[in-house]
Amino acid sequence: MSTVYDTSELNNRAAGLAAAAGAVRSGRLVVFPTDTLYGLGCDAFDAAAVRSLLEAKGRGPDMPVPVLVGSWTTIDGLVLSVPRQARALIEAFWPGGLSLVLPHAPSLSWDLGRTRGTVMLRMPLHPVALELLREVGPMAVSSANKSGFAPATTAWDAREQLGDAVPVYLDGGPSGESTASTIVDLTGPDAVVLREGAVPVAEVSEVLGLEVEVAR
Repeated sequence: MSTVYDTSELNNRAAGLAAAAGAVRSGRLVVFPTDTLYGLGCDAFDAAAVRSLLEAKGRGPDMPVPVLVGSWTTIDGLVLSVPRQARALIEAFWPGGLSLVLPHAPSLSWDLGRTRGTVMLRMPLHPVALELLREVGPMAVSSANKSGFAPATTAWDAREQLGDAVPVYLDGGPSGESTASTIVDLTGPDAVVLREGAVPVAEVSEVLGLEVEVAR
């Protein structure tokens, strides 16, 4: 049985965040609003929970699950190193609709799918998301929809697709933007935009002071 909490009402918001944090800590799934789309998330370090997330979406490990963080500094403990380009993009666009792909720290015991030693990180610009992330730490988060179906822009869209596979839904109203994040790969010598989304490629190039390559 799942419960939907309206986070626009103060008491419901507190109750919903407490329920969501409890669910994450016990290895279960939650749906919550972000600044782009609604996300389906769990503890990034709980491999069984990540498998449950992939099962709920009907997806395999071939598409690794991104990780959301609640602060700039969290990234330092998750990646092998934070290059100058990453720092510049974080300062310019976090929190916001930009995801960074970096080599993850080899000491981390997580299983996000077939990552090939990398992790995709983002800090969302949404108060409910940030409050939850700051309470429970890094979360593995994918779009809150069944694989092959339209991403959810409301909590009720997500519940219609995912049902009781998710015990806690945080309703923050319609998502601010119905576009996914822009993804920048920083695992090689040059920055490469893997997907243009909420942040235009031109703005990424301006921050880095060079014309950024866009993957074809």
